[in-house]
Amino acid sequence: MAGFAVDPAFEAGSVFVADRDLCQVRLQDDARFPWLILIPRVAGAVELDDLSGADRIRLMTEIVAAGDRVRALGEASGRPVEKLNVAAIGNVTAQLHVHVVGRRRDDGLWPDPVWGRGPALPYGDRLAQAVAWVTAT
Repeated sequence: MAGFAVDPAFEAGSVFVADRDLCQVRLQDDARFPWLILIPRVAGAVELDDLSGADRIRLMTEIVAAGDRVRALGEASGRPVEKLNVAAIGNVTAQLHVHVVGRRRDDGLWPDPVWGRGPALPYGDRLAQAVAWVTAT
C-alpha cells in the first residue's frame, strides 16, 4: 500500500500485531482493556469517506473480526467482554483508525469512554502473551 505510514502516535502507545487485507492491526498497550486499533493502509486517509466503497466493506469485515479477537483476549485474560465499543474518532490523531475495545461493567471506567482516561497499564512481561492471544486462530 504505497505511501502508507503509521502516525508516530500509534507507535508510542500500541504494538504491531498483523497486517490484514486492508488494515494494520495494533494492540493498545493498556492491560485495563482488551483493545485493538485498525489502521487502514491507505495513504492520506482521515475520514471513512476517504476509502473506496470496497475498502469500506473490507473495513467493516475487519472490524467484526477484530471484535472476535478482542473477545478472545478478554476470555484469555479471565475478563470476558460484555460490550464492544467501536469508534473512529480521530480528534487527537487524524489518521483514519478504528478502536475496537472490550468493556465490562466492572472495568473501572464503565460506562464512560476509555479514550484519554487515566494512565495506561502497560502489559509489560505479558505483552507477548497478549499478542499471541490476539493472533491465535
